[in-house]
Parts: sequence; C-alpha cells; structure tokens
Amino acid sequence: MKHAAALLVLLFAQGPKPSPPSPHFPDRLHAFVWRNWELVPTDRLAEVVGAKPEDLLALGKSMGLPDPPAISADQRRRSYITVIRRNWHLLPDDQLLKLLGWSREQLDYTLREDDFLMIKLGNSKPPCEPLRFAPPDERALARAQAIRKIVRDAFGGKVAATDPPFSFVKALSEPPAARAVRASRFTPRFCYSYFAPYGDPLLDGEADPYPDRYLARLAQSGADGVWLQGVLHKLAPFPWDPAQSTGWEKRRQGLKALVKRARSHGIGIHLYLNEPRAWPNAFYDARPGLKGVSEGTHSALCTSAPGVRDYLRDATASLLEDVPDLAGLFTITASENLTSCWSHNGGAKCPRCSKRPAAEVIADVNIAIQEGIAASGAKTRLTAWDWGWPDAAAEDIIARLPDGVALMSVSEWGVPIEPGGVKSAVGEYSLSAVGPGPRAVRHWALARKRGLPTMAKLQIGTTWELSSVPYIPVVENVARHMENLRKEGLDGVMLGWTLGGHPSPNLEVVAEMGGDVSVDEAMNRVAKRLHGDANAAAVVQAWKDCSAAFREFPFHVETVYRAPLQMGPANPLWETPTGWKSTMIGFPYDDLDGWRAVYPPEVFAAQLMKVAEGFERAAGALPVPPERRIIEACALHFRSVANQARFVTARKARAFDDLEKILKDELETARRLHAIRSLDSRIGFEASNHYYYMPLDLVEKVLNCRDLLDRWLPEERQKR
Repeated sequence: MKHAAALLVLLFAQGPKPSPPSPHFPDRLHAFVWRNWELVPTDRLAEVVGAKPEDLLALGKSMGLPDPPAISADQRRRSYITVIRRNWHLLPDDQLLKLLGWSREQLDYTLREDDFLMIKLGNSKPPCEPLRFAPPDERALARAQAIRKIVRDAFGGKVAATDPPFSFVKALSEPPAARAVRASRFTPRFCYSYFAPYGDPLLDGEADPYPDRYLARLAQSGADGVWLQGVLHKLAPFPWDPAQSTGWEKRRQGLKALVKRARSHGIGIHLYLNEPRAWPNAFYDARPGLKGVSEGTHSALCTSAPGVRDYLRDATASLLEDVPDLAGLFTITASENLTSCWSHNGGAKCPRCSKRPAAEVIADVNIAIQEGIAASGAKTRLTAWDWGWPDAAAEDIIARLPDGVALMSVSEWGVPIEPGGVKSAVGEYSLSAVGPGPRAVRHWALARKRGLPTMAKLQIGTTWELSSVPYIPVVENVARHMENLRKEGLDGVMLGWTLGGHPSPNLEVVAEMGGDVSVDEAMNRVAKRLHGDANAAAVVQAWKDCSAAFREFPFHVETVYRAPLQMGPANPLWETPTGWKSTMIGFPYDDLDGWRAVYPPEVFAAQLMKVAEGFERAAGALPVPPERRIIEACALHFRSVANQARFVTARKARAFDDLEKILKDELETARRLHAIRSLDSRIGFEASNHYYYMPLDLVEKVLNCRDLLDRWLPEERQKR
C-alpha cells in the first residue's frame, strides 16, 4: 500500500540552486537577524557574521523588533531543529555550525538520525554565500524604517509573545487539580510525551520526557501508559562491538527509575523497538557473515545469520531481568529504517534470506524478542505492529506470531473517503476520517482467530493533518471511532506516535468510551469536567461542529506531508514560482501540485476553506476562551493553506483582483494567528519538529504580504 512507502516517495534531492528570495527584507543580513532574534543570543549572532553585538541590536531595532529575549540553555536544547530549518537557506555549512555551536559530526548525526530531518529539509543543502556584516546603506536603512512602520501599524509595535517559548513545559509540570482516574475496557492506552526532546533521555537526566506531574496529568486524561524509543544495543551489551553499548548500565538505571516513578501514577512504560538496527558497511568488513542486504551506506544485520536472533533474544531477556516491571514492548518490523533483510521487501538480495519467505523472517524478529521476554520471567507484553507489512504477507506473519503477542494495526488505513466528490482512501493517520478501515478489521480478525490480543494504533490528539496545535478539537470524530472499536472488541489502543501527547478532551473521551456510554454522554461528561456545567452544551456543540467540518478535509498522504498545513500563515508567498518541490513536513514552498495530490486545485482550496469556515463558526459561538483559541488557530491554518493554493492559481492566471483579495486576507490571517500565538506557547510546536514557526515569523508574513501588495502587484498591473 502507498502509505508504507510514503516517506520514500518524498525523497526530493533538490540540487544546487539558489534559495527562494525574501524581497520584503532589505538584504540577507536583515533576514538573518530577524529570523534568529527569538532563538539565538545576539552575541552568538554577531560572532557568526563578524559583527559587534551592538551592531546587530541596532539593526534589529531599526526594523521595530523588541528587546531581544533572554534565551536559556534549555530553550536552545529544545529548539535546534527550528534554528536549523530557518537558517537552511541563509547560511553556508560552516556558519550554520558556528550558530549552533556544534561540530560537523554532531550536525551530520542529527540530520541523519533525528526523525528523518535531512529528508524534511529536502535531502540537500542549498548553496549559500558566506554572510558578513556590513553597515546598512541608505536603501537598506529606508527599507528597515518601512518595516518598522508596518510593525507599528499592524501590531501597535507589540510583537513579543506574552507566553514565551516552551512555557508549556513548566505549565504541564505543575501539580494538576485533583480528579479521579477513570477505568476503561481498553487497556493499555499509551501515548508519547508532548515535549520530549530527541536524544538519550535514559542517559541524560536533564532530558526527562516524563516529569512526575506531567505523568499525573496524562493519567487524569485517561492514559494508562506512555512510550519511548529503545535501542537494544544501548540497553544491553552488543556482542560484536561492546563499545557501541557504552553507558548501557546507566541507561538501565534510568529506565528502572522511570518505570518506578510512572507506576506510582498508574502509568506503564512501553518501549518501541525497531530491531535489529542496520550498521555502517564498514562494520561488516571484519564480520562478513553478519551482513544482509545493503542500502546506501548501511546494511542489515541479517536475522538469518547465526547468532543474530540469539542476540535479540538474549538482549531482551537481559533487559527485562533487570527491569521486570516494564509494561510493554512494541515492534515495527518493516519501517522506513532498514532492519531485517525483508523489512524493505529486498530479501531476495540476501544469500540467506532469499531462501526464506518474507513472512518467516519478519515473524522471526518478534519470535526472538518474545522468547527473551519468556526467558526473563517478566510479565511484559509484546505487541507486533503491522506498519509496513505487505498486505499479501500479513496473514502468514500473523499465523507465525507466538501465542500471547498482541497484533496492532493502524485503525483508519483504507477508510474510503470522497471530499469534494474526489474518491480516495486514507493512507496515513487521520482525525478527519472515522475508522476502522478494512485493512485493520481484516488483520484483527486473523489475530482473533489465533487467539491473540488485538490493538488499534490511533492518532488521538493531533495528526499530520495539523500538528501545530496541542490537539485538534474533533472530539465527536474520536468518540465515534472509539464506539466502532468497542463494537470490534479491541483490547487496547496506542494513542499516538510522537505527536498528540498533550492532555486533551480527545484523550479524555477515549477513556469515557471504554465504558457503556453513548457518544453524546461521553462528550458531555468530558465537557462538564473540563469547562463546567454551564458551558458544557456549548462546548459539545463546538466539538460536533469542528468534527463535521473536519470530515470535509481533502485527505491524501502526500497532502498531509507536503502541504503547508503545519506552517499555516508562516509559509511565505512568492511573486514568481520558486521551482522548489515541497519536502516532508519541512518546506512547503509554493508547490501546489505537490500539496494537492489527487485533488483539482479549485477543489483542494474549496475543501480547506469549508474546513476553516466550519471551525470559525464553532469558535464564534463558544464562550470558553482557551478552547476557542485552539479552534481559531486550527481555522487560521486551514484558511491560510486555502489562500496559498488560490494565490498560486491566481498568480499563474495573472488574476490581479483575486491576488489583491487573497493577499489582504492572508495578511489578516497571519495577524490574527500572531495574537493567538502570543498568548499560547503551544501553538506552532510539535515535539519531533520543535517550533514550526515563531511569533516573528507571523509578523514577517505581514511584511511579505505588504511587500507584494505595495510593490509587486502595482508593477504587475502596469505590465498588463
């Protein structure tokens, strides 16, 4: 199925061509100062471009920027992806390294290992000339003064956020109000941390993804578990190169401490295993008998080679003998990462695995890990996630799984949809479509026939349909999905991947639907609990209105990865086509053909505007400001993507009146979202991408729109 190969489809090697221009700034130096003002200390900025800090302070002030904020070490540690992304088109490699304070090796590792970051950035670095400070000339000074006037006129000169970046980390780590934790027929119900930094949290005590009070909040919201990634050779000795396991004892101690803390809140810890890990080709020079299929610079650790399955079993057993209270392990055995020789359906290239069916090889990974669990005596449950399994092999894999292993399937994959009259099917996580779909139903039936427990992989809080908000308030869609899973007799649910772990009404309604209640009653209980009896009816109606509007979303796997859904109004508009292809989550550019996938341009824009207007109507009737702000933020993102699609179409048609109307609406959309973001530091953030945009990016969009309205559009009209 296409969803299994989605990330591979999005590998766009851009090639060495100039970055898209930003003519609303006087020059690249002004853009550099503006875009890093909220993220990097001024003295570091000055060091990068060979200036004095007071030179850059004066330059920023000339554009109407506020005093630079104090930037803590914790903020810098949590925002490096934001820094990399916004300087990718501004700085050459050596200056980017100086800005980060990193070595070349650290940047290379991050680009390769940090959740496909290099792919998100386009799989190549645009060429950039060195950026050096020079005093601004008269033209630059005049343009800076014009920017200062726009900032004053559009924002009253007040562009600094009242809720600083990452304030939510402290807020979520405060003691929650006392509330009962609800029981549910669905167990486990586990999610990921809303703010976990990438890295090595079991080794780095400062990178705690699960503070105690945050665990308490998740428990109150209906979760009974959380997960984090585990790498076996980091948690147990690696027999072929023990140096690769340095620190494993300390990581185990960190895991034991986390398990104990979480258990005190009724929360179980689940580890995600993506095993066995592929190794650099040089690793096999002295160990050719372990080498499986190759992909680029890495090759699989072949599970058909002697000793490899023993390693998986023994490492698992060793870990669980030491941490017997670990609630669960779950595996992905056919992911984007190369693991077994058949993980990417290339096992025919391996002299050993070519003689074995793919189903047998994939099942063997789970068998070895389950044998390790059994040998340890722990009660830890293993869940085999069918992500990426070829449909033709799924039945054979399920038939080979050991007794007691739970089978997990993404619930909504394959759900038929027809937004705007365009027939399609869901091929990624979705809150706009209500599952389950035919693939999951089929796989669960096969598992039940074997007597295996069944689990649904869900995405409850947010999806890539919009991950820039703490949750998408489509509570009715969530509740109806859970009602359907209740009828299916599902045992447990995984509530989210790396996104969507914020305590939310979406999470709470999952636990409510684990009882014998109707959808309306479950929503009403959650609304009363969160917003009081007097507001409950209005809140439930808003959730219903948002859910209905979201069912109009023009879903496609390429749309959710490539359209500017996460950036919203922060994505610029360009006077001429950039020629750049959109990248996975990272840079949407103006690639309308990439964004819209199977939808005609006018249908794509119209459907998004339907969604936006539905959310706006829901927000307009809601008397609860915090919930209203979330709904409004969603509406503004969807409105902006519709605007951007229509802009590209109108630019091509040279429809100047339409362009003027779109630019004015987009300017106001950015201004409105800035007001919301200034009050809520959660807006624009997602754990594996950090901040998609900062408040000043939304101010920059106003500069962008004003430049196009005041300079470009009159010029184009004169040409006609």
